Amino acid sequence: MSTPEPLIVDHQILDAVSNGLFYNPHFVLGAHVHTDVYKGYATVRVLKPLAKTVTILTREAEYEATHEWNGIFTAVIPVKYGDDKSPLTPDYRVRTTYQDGTSLTEDDPYRFLPTLGQMDVYLIGEGRHERLWEVLGAHVRTFSDPMGSPDNPNSTTLSGVAFAVWAPSARMVRIVGDFDDWDGRPYAMRSMGSSGLWELFIPGLTSGQKYKYQILNANNEWKEKSDPLESYHEIPPRTASVVYDSTYQWHDDQWMQQRASSNPHMKPLSIYEVHAGSWKKGYSYRQMADDLVAYVKRENFTHVEFLPLAQHPFAGSWGYQVTGYYAPDSRFGDPDDFRYLVDAFHQEGIGVILDWVPAHFPKDDFALARFDGTPLYEDPDPLRGEHPDWGTYIFNYGRNEVRNFLVANAIYWLKEFHADGLRVDAVASMLYLDYSRENGQWRPNRYGGRENLEAIDFLKEATATAYKNNPGTIIIAEESTAWPGITAPTSSGGLGFGLKWNMGWMHDTLEYFQEQPLNRKWHHNEITFSMVYAYTEHYVLPISHDEVVHGKGSLIQRMPGSDPQRFAQVRELFAYQWSHPGRKLTFMGNEIAQFTEWDDNHSLDWVSLNSPDHRGVQTLVADLNELYRTTPALWEKDFEDSGFEWLTSDDADHNTLSFMRVDNHGNPLVAVINFSGAAWHDYQVPLPLSGGWREVLTTDDEKYNGSGVHNENIIADAGAYHSRNWSAKISIPAFSAIFLKPED
Repeated sequence: MSTPEPLIVDHQILDAVSNGLFYNPHFVLGAHVHTDVYKGYATVRVLKPLAKTVTILTREAEYEATHEWNGIFTAVIPVKYGDDKSPLTPDYRVRTTYQDGTSLTEDDPYRFLPTLGQMDVYLIGEGRHERLWEVLGAHVRTFSDPMGSPDNPNSTTLSGVAFAVWAPSARMVRIVGDFDDWDGRPYAMRSMGSSGLWELFIPGLTSGQKYKYQILNANNEWKEKSDPLESYHEIPPRTASVVYDSTYQWHDDQWMQQRASSNPHMKPLSIYEVHAGSWKKGYSYRQMADDLVAYVKRENFTHVEFLPLAQHPFAGSWGYQVTGYYAPDSRFGDPDDFRYLVDAFHQEGIGVILDWVPAHFPKDDFALARFDGTPLYEDPDPLRGEHPDWGTYIFNYGRNEVRNFLVANAIYWLKEFHADGLRVDAVASMLYLDYSRENGQWRPNRYGGRENLEAIDFLKEATATAYKNNPGTIIIAEESTAWPGITAPTSSGGLGFGLKWNMGWMHDTLEYFQEQPLNRKWHHNEITFSMVYAYTEHYVLPISHDEVVHGKGSLIQRMPGSDPQRFAQVRELFAYQWSHPGRKLTFMGNEIAQFTEWDDNHSLDWVSLNSPDHRGVQTLVADLNELYRTTPALWEKDFEDSGFEWLTSDDADHNTLSFMRVDNHGNPLVAVINFSGAAWHDYQVPLPLSGGWREVLTTDDEKYNGSGVHNENIIADAGAYHSRNWSAKISIPAFSAIFLKPED
């Protein structure tokens, strides 16, 4: 039987395919087995613009292809049959010769089946693909193949990159990159039907190659977009995604095993909040793995928390306007460099928390905004889809695929980078439809209320799914209102967070400290009010980056008085924070009491540590952390009212508080804090037990550059005082805190 003619394809379709404008290029390109009397053959079409000759190579023979239409070459080749007598899709390679004599032998991307399985497509549509990053984005894949790779005919495997992206309103999606001179015509993607997914496997591509999606959008405009699920990105201001294949070998098995079998909500938690770009300016992830890890360990913090390290175009946003939700910030290194940093923390027994920003995203044209020409990731309602304050878009939390994108992203950071927790930014802006809006600028929910019902459901799903997939981690809410049940389980109607920032404590405390000491007696309720609601949620006490920037001044600048008085008050504030119920967080630079307000364009003021005053604060923070970690009374019952008792809460005339923290076995620690500018001698403190007591820490210690007043031989005498059966008289310097424990 003679060789048949090629299968016929309409010239209009051929023209569209040749220009990269056909939604299903695999329908035309690649090998297509004949089903007529010539079923022993297949038509092979390849797109090779500017080629002089094209040859189809099989293991048995070579077949010259004929130019058919605008760079499309066609050949008919024989096919083999399987054991079931059905024809097998032929394996072949393509040799292309150009006018200048250059000859290239390549594989054909259009001979491969979809790399997305039917179950993947189904789960994505349902919004339930918990490992979304494994199927969307760009992934190096290796397959068994008898012909091997074109550059190694002796190999029995071939590799390339599988691309997949969600763009349901796109008319066409093509891949452009440094491998095709940024010309999208050779690599048009295949539409996966009503799912809105597009995919293409390009053999021969490797890790490190740059790419974008070239999208003919719903408005008939060509736009080049970075990959929403990119795992690596060019260093800004460049905007291409980068194929990345991790080769990192973790060394934190012991940490991860202990994490999975423990409950972090029942352990001490003191967090050092860090902006990676300005702790020490110019540091990479690997440099941080040396210096920052050692520093955090030396200061005895249990955890470090990074301001967002997902890819963002403008460094001045501090990472809070994210464009690459699945890509660590390339300014500091590649994804494996970041893994190395996390690993280094874990090997020193330090947990890593990452700020996560699902509340909004920026309008940069190269990224998520109007991705396929429509409000795809953003809410399409103009009264719900934009933040008036921040000039950003708000996610469409009610859309399955968008919710899936975010929920899977939370799992991604915890699983792929071994992060131990996420701090969710701006939760209040997600919960309220009228957040920062005037009347007429927002639309009520279906019940007429101001609650964003879709965002509430999303947050519940995100917390529950993250905890389910990553036992031993912790999810923290930055939520600034009195929304009930932030840290209540989702099973009882709560949002399911593990912890919530106590913004009320932070505001009241800092306002109180800014008052002149003589006026503090009139503001005594500000320093005691936090205990009224201390157990309504599981709280973190934060003094974060937001409190030392934008003209608010540094922590020490907020303090009234002379410089020695200011340093004493910073030390006292740390002691008050570390003894108050709630987990602890402070921002970098606070622990050295730097005078300059935080500026992300400069490193911290490390030179200040030449002064004993600054070194004293730094030493105190390390000692407080050590005392905190080794004293269960300071954390074991943080979330139970039985873990705290007032001793004196009403001594406004002396600006002094005393209270007791208790652990699960009843062991107490007593804190006495003098917020006044005067020292008190023979100050009577009620105590819960008789006998001897010892001073375990005073912020006035000489090693903190204090005056060195200490209390020795403290004996609790019998006699009712402030509803206690015993009391003792101590000396407490101005602006100082003293911690006491029973001798026995």
